[in-house]
Amino acid sequence: MQLKNKGTVATALAGAACALLGTPAVQAEEEMLKDWKFDTAILYYGETDRVSLAEGVISATKTNDDDSLFNVKLVIDTLTGASANGAVAQPYAQTFSRPSGKDGYVVKPGETPLDDTFRDTRVQLSGSWMQPFADTWRGTGAVNFSREYDYMSLGVSGLLEKDLFMRNTTLSAGLSFQFDSIDPVGGKPMTMTSMLTPTYNEADDLFDWDDDYEEGENKDGSDSKTTTDLILGVTQVINRRMLMQFNYGLSVVDGYMTDPYKLVSVVDSSGITQDVIYEGRPDSRTKHSFFWQTKYALDNGVVDVSYRYATDDWEIDSHTIDSRFRFNLGDNNYIQPHLRYYQQSAADFYRPFLNQSDATPMYASADYRVGEMTAYTVGLKYGHKMENGHEWAVRAEYYQQDPKNAGFDEPGALADLDLYPSVKAVILQFNYHF
Repeated sequence: MQLKNKGTVATALAGAACALLGTPAVQAEEEMLKDWKFDTAILYYGETDRVSLAEGVISATKTNDDDSLFNVKLVIDTLTGASANGAVAQPYAQTFSRPSGKDGYVVKPGETPLDDTFRDTRVQLSGSWMQPFADTWRGTGAVNFSREYDYMSLGVSGLLEKDLFMRNTTLSAGLSFQFDSIDPVGGKPMTMTSMLTPTYNEADDLFDWDDDYEEGENKDGSDSKTTTDLILGVTQVINRRMLMQFNYGLSVVDGYMTDPYKLVSVVDSSGITQDVIYEGRPDSRTKHSFFWQTKYALDNGVVDVSYRYATDDWEIDSHTIDSRFRFNLGDNNYIQPHLRYYQQSAADFYRPFLNQSDATPMYASADYRVGEMTAYTVGLKYGHKMENGHEWAVRAEYYQQDPKNAGFDEPGALADLDLYPSVKAVILQFNYHF
């Protein structure tokens, strides 16, 4: 349907243009379409018994006579499923309130607490313009807007590039600014305060609240944060087969970075939960990243290997190795195996749970995403170029994330429970370029 609409719109525009300019309609249509390239994609990401995502992307790029480029992209995705709320498993059933504060849910004994009402739809629109000037300079400006039920993001960015040494070396510098507004369902919880828990009436399958409960009494509306990113890079042609790139990135975030839907369990010396509180994270974060990438052209393909090291003042250090090996199967087909490995240390405020006997810290999060972990991705992509010049590709990958114990003792009942379950997912994607 998209291809048909594209041809219909183009034909109408071409017809109007030829009426004004006195040129044949077929010629006008061909001249218009050759300047535009379209990339479309459909992606599915599904975790076992947890979150699933479906995403659609369409990107259009126009090349102008002066070699400037205009790009506009639309992304729409939907997320559904269950998300870990941060509380630890217990040998008995646990009851939690929904983020709205108007309902509850029960987690079975021994199971990781998951909130199964995770649903959202995100729409993102972005546009950019790249303009060459002064022969060896290029400048790019971009804007982006993203909106989901409880989150809104608006950003601007700029990139400046300079070619040197007969265009064998390219220097680049980029700067971006992002403003995010967070409006959590039910309001922003006050950090490190107790979650108000209903009593589950199994006979009536209803959740009862205490008589003195007041909806939103520990919630405090919305909040925001800003992100400023700086990137400096150099790309170097090594020889006719090899290309290398080095980047340094600096990211400074200020504002609300707590996840309003995540909890932390407070346990006694027997490992039994005595309270469940809302997490709290620092309101600033400075991150440094170093990136290296090498591409090498083989006689029948391309080797692409990269390494990224990142560190921040939350004490999260991460290492990422990413590799793709493209092998051409003749002139119009290729396969591309993919292997990625990731490892990170835990944030200084990460706690899988809090001990009742200890003083309550200023910050704490049991979110495994800021804990110690390793993760890997393995996959395969197949691509085909058709006789009309259009290209399509399919990609299938397996992803596994393995949280680790960052040195915490597990008292009593917790020693017999799986506090760090692996997250497993499949990724399927279809791309079409025309």
